[in-house]
Formats: sequence, structure tokens, C-alpha cells
Amino acid sequence: MLDKIQNSIPGISTKVALSRGIVALSGRIGHGGTTLPGRVVRVLDGDIAPRLGRKLDQGCVLVSATNGKTTTSAMIAAILKESGLVVARNREGANLAAGVATALLKNASLAGRPTADIGLFEVDEAVFPAIAGQLDPRAVLLMNLFRDQLDRYGELEHIADMWRDAVKKLDQRRTIAIVNADDPLVAEMSKLKRDAFLCFGIEDSTAGGLVMQHASDSKYCTVCGTPFKYEVLFMGHLGKYHCPNCGNRRPSPTIFAENVHLDGMRGSSFDLVTPDWRQAVAVALPGLYNVYNALGAAACCFGLKVAPDQIKNGLKSFGAAFGRVERLIIGEKKVCLLLVKNPAGFNEVVRTLLIEPGQKNLLLALNDKIADGRDISWIWDVDLEALAGEVLSATCSGTRAAEMAMRLKYAGLNAKTLKVRPDLKTALRVALAHTKDDETLYVLPTYTAMLALRQTIHKHFQTENEMADLVWK
Repeated sequence: MLDKIQNSIPGISTKVALSRGIVALSGRIGHGGTTLPGRVVRVLDGDIAPRLGRKLDQGCVLVSATNGKTTTSAMIAAILKESGLVVARNREGANLAAGVATALLKNASLAGRPTADIGLFEVDEAVFPAIAGQLDPRAVLLMNLFRDQLDRYGELEHIADMWRDAVKKLDQRRTIAIVNADDPLVAEMSKLKRDAFLCFGIEDSTAGGLVMQHASDSKYCTVCGTPFKYEVLFMGHLGKYHCPNCGNRRPSPTIFAENVHLDGMRGSSFDLVTPDWRQAVAVALPGLYNVYNALGAAACCFGLKVAPDQIKNGLKSFGAAFGRVERLIIGEKKVCLLLVKNPAGFNEVVRTLLIEPGQKNLLLALNDKIADGRDISWIWDVDLEALAGEVLSATCSGTRAAEMAMRLKYAGLNAKTLKVRPDLKTALRVALAHTKDDETLYVLPTYTAMLALRQTIHKHFQTENEMADLVWK
């Protein structure tokens, strides 16, 4: 039956036209159209995405990580735009095969030729090997691996093995691999001895500390299993490490950050150092995790031979990615949306909030849907104790609002400051009511809660964008 359907739609022009029709229909019924066109057309022609991807003049770039792939991809897009390239990308974060196919179809002419110069696709950790094998990418950026949705993927070592096998199969001369030297599992790929290879990392030890977070994952030597010794820890298990038993150690990064300065919610800055040049870089996003994102984006674009000024200007012009550090005005109230989806990322948000002066108003929305991960026990690995005494009000919402409130209570927050409102619209109204006009409401949602909150704000609340490139869906 499938063969008959495939044979009944013979031309690529018909398939591209079909995908555009699905996009238009999806928009009318309130669906974003980020995956459905790709799903349908892939049933009709399973090879359409590889064929379109390989026709791009500047090839494809793949970005994968547990934390930061959406923001980093958006940063790379800003840099490539600065260099004059037209970019095809899955900007809404649809990072499975159907989302990549949809992005390619949206950027194809009816004749089946790409209308963009280069493809830039963030890809889910588990599907990276398959998509890399299909698209024959010009560059792959592999940033980090943290515990995230273990009910879906299993142990980190399994994903790391999949990544290494995938990189081994990529063309040595065509594909440049860019990896994070500070993540032991990812840095193992530096031993593959590829012709085209770059490592990036942070060299400023004052940006980190010596205390390992509860959320640290890859603590053991990837060669002999001995616990790593760390000179400094930057984020979770990311840092400068070595094995005291076998000598396995962090590779020296080719591209690195020095003189890191974190300025709370106002942003961050650092010196970007490459073998050829040094640039002072400013990013309008908070936290060390966004320094890593900017550093990864810069390393990737350096590997693509983008000019230094274009890298600097692209990062400077970048605002915020979908649902990540979005700044809004609702009525008279300032609202900042900060996605949290696993212990390491949540800890970095907490760390950033602590830089801000005064006590904070929080709305925490915890869902347990498939895209969030059914297992919410990870919230007990977040160092929420650091917020004790720092919170004016905390409204808990989402499908697991009560569990989040319990976690905050055991973290030492005053129970009188806690409100439980599972309905997101109600929770937002309550949280806004507890936020004065000269204060900021910090909204910390998991992934599906973030999507629902954005829709709620767009539908029920008058908003004004502080970010010029923010588009409500």
C-alpha cells in the first residue's frame, strides 16, 4: 500500500507543494507546522531530506547537546546571517527527523532546489547519529551530555558511544567536528584523531569553583573508572579534570574563553581566543551556561571560517532563543522566562538568580509529559537550598505543582511564601499579583509548561516585547 501511495506522487515539486499546504493548514488550525509536513512527506519519500540537504551550497551544520542546543543554534544563525548567508533551520526546536525534514522543505523551491545557502539544525541527542549519517554534514557541534529524561534514553555513556560511532563514520576531510573539552564524555572524541577537529572550553578558573554539585554526572575516568580530580568545576561535571590513576585528562582547547564576567540577568562577557585572533565578546544573556553556548557557537563558526568581526557582531546582536531568557512586559510587570529541564540547567538558573540583588518572585511550572520526562525525581538533585531566604513569593504550577512545592519546602523556603496553582493561567495571575511594578517575576518552566505559558500569555495577557526578534507562536 505504501509503495502505491509513494508512486502516486511522483515529483519533488508536488511533495514540496504538499508540505507548504500542510504548513498553511497547520497555521490556520493553530498548529505550528514544525513537524507534520516532514512526517507526511517522509512517508511519501524517505530520502527527501538527505537529497535536499546535500544540495545546499554551503552544506549542513548539526548541533547536539543536552543543554543549550536551541540557544547555540540561534547564536550560530545570527553569526551566519551577519556573514551574509541565508540559513535554513528548525528554529522552533523541532529537533527530530521530521522537524529537520520540515525545515528543509520550507526552504526548497518547487523545483526541489534549496532557497537557502546553508542548513543549520539542532538535533536531539538520540537521533544525532541517524541524521548525521543522512545529511553528510559540513560541521557537527557536540556540546555536553547531562542526565535528562532517563526514562527515554538511558545512561549517558550509551549516548556518548552512539555519538563517537557516528563521528567515526563521517568523512574525515569534509566534516569538521567541534567538541567541548570540559565535558569528559564529549571530550573523549578528541582521541579519534580526525583531520578536521576543534575543541573548545573555558580557561578562566575564576569563573568556576571547587565544590561539585549534586547534579554532576560524569565524575569518573572514561578510561579506567577512577574518580576524576578537578582543578576547577564550571557547570555540573564540566571543568578542568584529570585522572590520578591513568593520566587521562582534559584536552587542551583550541578555542577558549578567558576573562569571563557574569553580570546577572544583564548578560555576560569574555575574551574569545583562537589560534589566529582574540576578541572581546559580549552576550545579552545571563549565566555561565550562556558563555558555553556563545563559545560553542563561536568555535563552530571559526571552523566554518567565518570572519572574527562577524562572529563578534553576530553574538552581540543576538537576543534570545525560543523560550530561553525571554523578557516580556505583562501590564506593568516585568517577566523573565527561563527554561529549566534538568538538574544542571536548573542549577545554572539558580546561580544566575543569586547574582541579582534582593529577594525574588518566582513562578515554577513543573510538567511530567513525555517531552519533559515522566520521572520528576530530578528536582531533588537541584541545589534549591541556595534560594532559602532569597524568595519573596513562589507560585508552583503544572501537572506536578504539589511536588515542586514540597521540594521548595524541604529546601528551606518559608511555607507562607508558597502557593500551589496547577492551572497555568491561574498561577500566572497569582504570581503577577504578588509582583510589584518595580520587581521582576522570574518564570521557571519545564519544556511543555513553557510552551503552554507562551500560548497563555499570547492569548490572555497584553504583552510588549523587549526582544526585537521575539515572535509569539
